[in-house]
Amino acid sequence: MNRFFYITFLFFLPIITEAQYKYAPKDYTSSDFHVERRESLRQKMPPKSVAVFFANPIRNRANDVNYVYHQDPNLFYLTGYREPNAVLFIFSEPYTLSDGTKCNELFFVQPKDKYDEKWNGTRLGVEGVHQALDVSCVFSNHQLKRMEIDFSTFEKVLTFDPPRDVKNNIYDPYDLFDLISTFKKQANYPAFLHPASEHIYNMMRGTTLQNQANVAQFVGMELRDAMILRLDPTIIDFVSAQSPEERVKIAELLPTTNISLMLLDSLMADLREIKKEEEIQLLEKAIDISCIAQIEVMKAMKPGMSETEIQGIHEFIYKKYGAEYEGYPSIVGAGENGCMLHYIANNKQHVEDGELILMDCGAEYRGYTADVTRTIPVNGTFSKEQKILYDIVLKAQNECIQACKEGASFNEIYELSSKIIGKALTKLKIIEYPEAYNEYFPHGLMHHIGLDVHDKGHYTTLKEGMVVTVEPGIYIPINSECDPKWWGIGIRIEDDILITKEGPVNLSARAPRTTDEIEQLMKEESAFNKLQLPSLD
Repeated sequence: MNRFFYITFLFFLPIITEAQYKYAPKDYTSSDFHVERRESLRQKMPPKSVAVFFANPIRNRANDVNYVYHQDPNLFYLTGYREPNAVLFIFSEPYTLSDGTKCNELFFVQPKDKYDEKWNGTRLGVEGVHQALDVSCVFSNHQLKRMEIDFSTFEKVLTFDPPRDVKNNIYDPYDLFDLISTFKKQANYPAFLHPASEHIYNMMRGTTLQNQANVAQFVGMELRDAMILRLDPTIIDFVSAQSPEERVKIAELLPTTNISLMLLDSLMADLREIKKEEEIQLLEKAIDISCIAQIEVMKAMKPGMSETEIQGIHEFIYKKYGAEYEGYPSIVGAGENGCMLHYIANNKQHVEDGELILMDCGAEYRGYTADVTRTIPVNGTFSKEQKILYDIVLKAQNECIQACKEGASFNEIYELSSKIIGKALTKLKIIEYPEAYNEYFPHGLMHHIGLDVHDKGHYTTLKEGMVVTVEPGIYIPINSECDPKWWGIGIRIEDDILITKEGPVNLSARAPRTTDEIEQLMKEESAFNKLQLPSLD
């Protein structure tokens, strides 16, 4: 490349990159955010290690139609890259390439492709990634095979279990299937490596004549719970060994590898559980949009609507305010459907007068998802029984939100919710004793939210900067062993709580929670009531 052309190329490159993405939103997390996140991970990594992150697969919906692509949250968190067929390597110390270049990271991405972009949309390409995402060492994914990274020089190769549902596009020799295959070949990836087997292997390596029976018993219990372990002949041989000496011998001959599938998950949880200011702003936007949707549905709700129509109002509001997707499949369950925790069919054609409807929905905005649940009466007024149970759930939630202070234990807050609900259900004779609460409150209370609706994070104590849900519930299916007047009532109230030094902040407080507030709002006129569409008849 001659000097004049090179200078001209560099001059126009930012313009080209801007033109490619000029219509895209500008409020994604910044390149500075991603650079800092990569450096933070590097500081946590063991010496002489490399961390490996693959893009998510392209997943097929039916025939020649794929699902809308969604990037692997870890890769997005570290780079901001939203395209498939990529792999990122982050080094604990600079890695020297064959030409002497030292790199803190290597990122192999899709190259520009005029024909593919004509059909499927613009790619950033190598130069675009370098310029727009501020990644220092970027290469075409075509070059991974030629690069021949020597993974034997690392004491630890940190990665996640590579996706097992990757389709091999035979027309693309550099797709994700080939990137994973190349990595596995270069890293001498063991055939039976799996997070569950890594844990078991580590335990088996400590086998002695004195403890071998106990180790074998524990491994046998794990085999019953994890089907994948039954495919590993070494583990099967260990459990079925005919003598203590044979079992110890098998443990001594276990294959060794520098690849770890467990540590990276913990390191990423360390990072992602504490939200940076940019992330909190995006979460607040996603949560606000989700709350507005809940409010508009409360105003529009009336008997005779379908669950699908109600879902549609939520998701219309998301799009209206610029949220690209739902953070997870919307749960809209009327009557007994609200007693199914992850009911996503949403196909009841007519919600009925006298029913409650449970709406667990969340907008995804620039990758970050809300998770807000409200339960409201279809006809605008809670029945006596509905109000009694609703107020129990609300009391549990209010007290648990107040308990969400820095240093508080996840387990202790869960115990608080279960005690409140257990005591109240016992008083109503719905259960015989408080410890039986999980018959009608069978799920956990809290989880992190962020790039995933159940985001990466640890579940020990609350820390400043965490954003967690608080979501108690009571679900009494038809034919439950209690008075039939309670049957078919499903209630969950879920809010998104920011942990600060000053105490908990309810980011979703905009959506009414008390029965009085909900009933009052449901009397208001809805813009959707004025919507006139032609009949299909």
